[in-house]
Amino acid sequence: MHVLVTADTVGGVWIYAKELVSGLLRRGVQVTLVSFGEIPTVQQTEWMEGLRGLDFRPTAFRLEWMQDAQEDLEASTEYLASVVCEVAPDLLHLNQFSYGGLAVDVPRVVVAHSDIVSWWVGVHGEEPRDSKWIRWYRDSVTRGLSHASAVVAPTQWMLDAISAYYLRPRQGTVIYNGRNPVIFNPHVTKEDYVLSVGRIWDAAKQVTLLTQENPVIPTYIVGAEQHPESIFRRPTFSGTEKSRVHFKGAQNDAQLRQLYSRASIYAATSRYEPFGLAAVEAAFSRCALIVNDIPTFHELWGDTAYYFRCNDAQSLGRANERLHSDRELRLTYANMAYHRARQRFTADRMVEDYIHLYQTLVPVEAAVA
Repeated sequence: MHVLVTADTVGGVWIYAKELVSGLLRRGVQVTLVSFGEIPTVQQTEWMEGLRGLDFRPTAFRLEWMQDAQEDLEASTEYLASVVCEVAPDLLHLNQFSYGGLAVDVPRVVVAHSDIVSWWVGVHGEEPRDSKWIRWYRDSVTRGLSHASAVVAPTQWMLDAISAYYLRPRQGTVIYNGRNPVIFNPHVTKEDYVLSVGRIWDAAKQVTLLTQENPVIPTYIVGAEQHPESIFRRPTFSGTEKSRVHFKGAQNDAQLRQLYSRASIYAATSRYEPFGLAAVEAAFSRCALIVNDIPTFHELWGDTAYYFRCNDAQSLGRANERLHSDRELRLTYANMAYHRARQRFTADRMVEDYIHLYQTLVPVEAAVA
């Protein structure tokens, strides 16, 4: 089977694509990977070294959620159609909505990782005001979804959001995202600090909730401080001499894994989160999870995470204090999250679920080739 996968290099979809593509290749699936957003750095492509059967096509076309993306989207659609015609894949795995409407006769899976409307509702509590751009965006997303052979979302919550704000897919399914647990270390002696990972500029991640109450133990926040589009950039945050909050900026994979392995508590502060790979990475590192009381986290973690009152900085602070002061309770939550992640959120399970879906969409001879 030959699958063409699209990805972007700006956010978490790149990590997701890394796990998906690596897993597909290990199972003998030929992959053409086309990336958008920015040309990936050498560090971002290190994982490709030694992989056989991968045809990588990096581009710098703007992403569909970016302002003034219409012209780039037309050009990238034309480019992607030309790649499809050139390599003749058996199936398209599209991690952007708009390419679902590609004018080619190939089955396609469109994955709903996130979208502007549900993000806006999650952050602002209401749908975005009508404008020429938002009409264009909604039409583009709806068109892509309507042409999908199957629509996948990483949670039922996200699939329901797509149905509410755009259309109900003809074939919709949930496949949880996954990470390879082998690359994380759950056996290191823990240190007394809280870790949180998220784009500092992104109100949906609201990692700055951790700065509103001076925490009782050191707290490290990892993530890009500046929006990828300069028009939306704001002054950066910084801790004070008396604050126990430390901004670490963006970290490479090795640095982040080290922080996970040493952290005793991970704080998932998002007010809008279609899935949340960082919490999975923390769980594989045997961190106790303290998470915002939102539907997505309940769906994913059930009673294996410790919840703080929705978007409440004081409640978050009290949760940190509670787990910090009660070692046995902290270890209990750390172990529960670890086992939950091993059962549900591995890359192997994710890849197997996708291959099973692919096999329902492509001719038998292609599925077994």
